[in-house]
Amino acid sequence: MPGCVALIVAAGRGKRAGSGIPKQYRDAGGMPLLRRTVCSLNAHPVIDSVHVVIHPDDQELYQQAVKGLELAAPIHGGTERQDSVRHGLEALEDINPDLVLIHDAARPFASADLISRTITALKDHVAAIPGLPVVDTVKRTDKNGHIAETLDRASLYRAQTPQGFRFVEILAAHRQYAGEILTDDAAVAEKAGLDVLIVPGEESNIKLTTPEDFIKTGPHMNQSRLPRCGNGFDVHRFTDGDHVILCGVKIPHNQKLEGHSDADVAMHALTDALLGTIAAGDIGTHFPPSDPQWKGAASDKFLSHAAKLIRERGGEIANVDITIICQAPKVGPYRETMTISIAQILEIPEDRVSIKATTTEKLGFTGRKEGIAAQATAMVLA
Repeated sequence: MPGCVALIVAAGRGKRAGSGIPKQYRDAGGMPLLRRTVCSLNAHPVIDSVHVVIHPDDQELYQQAVKGLELAAPIHGGTERQDSVRHGLEALEDINPDLVLIHDAARPFASADLISRTITALKDHVAAIPGLPVVDTVKRTDKNGHIAETLDRASLYRAQTPQGFRFVEILAAHRQYAGEILTDDAAVAEKAGLDVLIVPGEESNIKLTTPEDFIKTGPHMNQSRLPRCGNGFDVHRFTDGDHVILCGVKIPHNQKLEGHSDADVAMHALTDALLGTIAAGDIGTHFPPSDPQWKGAASDKFLSHAAKLIRERGGEIANVDITIICQAPKVGPYRETMTISIAQILEIPEDRVSIKATTTEKLGFTGRKEGIAAQATAMVLA
């Protein structure tokens, strides 16, 4: 049974964000808003799985937004947000997690610390939500807009998400008050008599509601994606054969490269470079040469895996640069085909892929035509 799962509510129409597609699928700093939100929760080490509640009409938009991410099938929401959350919770009943975090799709900036604070609070409490103290003076008015009283702001908070709950209790509360319209899941818990703790929220954990919100947060979205550089190096010796494989392209030669897989030295170096950008070990960590299932395997499997890990963490491959070091065979005639091959595997434009070749002027093992070396550099925004 999973300890903690996240439920992202993305079934709304977002009318206050203006016309066009629902706001959760709009571009937010180079990726759909929903994808940003999913990745922020998916990357947290304590969250076992992320589940998304969507509008039945948004299936295609959803699939485009989360392409490449490993997620459970989306859950169809209801007429109101409260209905959507209940549907989501009921869909999780077979999983029966200990804890559930319920989060708005339009809050892409929830930090790992904020998520951890909420989860930690659930060790001793049935429910916990992040909140910010109200700093402005708050007035309550009558129906005509006249001030009726000034409220004591010392006990007032602005509620945020993710809101955390013990699963059994919040599911029962939502079922009990299914016919009522309550503003958030904490209100449902309160209505059911559950004790809800406030943990410190974050000013940066804003909810994107209006077109102006997307404009104002644009710089923050870009700043939140830091450039991360990785490099890789690999060597394979020659053995008897009639071709080599470089960047997934078969090149005729009077020898082949020796290796447990297809010995694509260039793709191996690039795989290590990409894994390095997210500190995810090296190719041997994920595909041990001692494992017989990888014997003779095509190296695009390794490269695709590295790219998938980057996408799952909300990263974007900015560019890759490969240098192949050999005396022979000639790489130049195959450079364009190799570029296309790498771009397709990584699902990035060809102008983000650079492939070069050089010799060592007949010096060293490559100069003596004993093998081929390759080095690669990758830049990722994450």
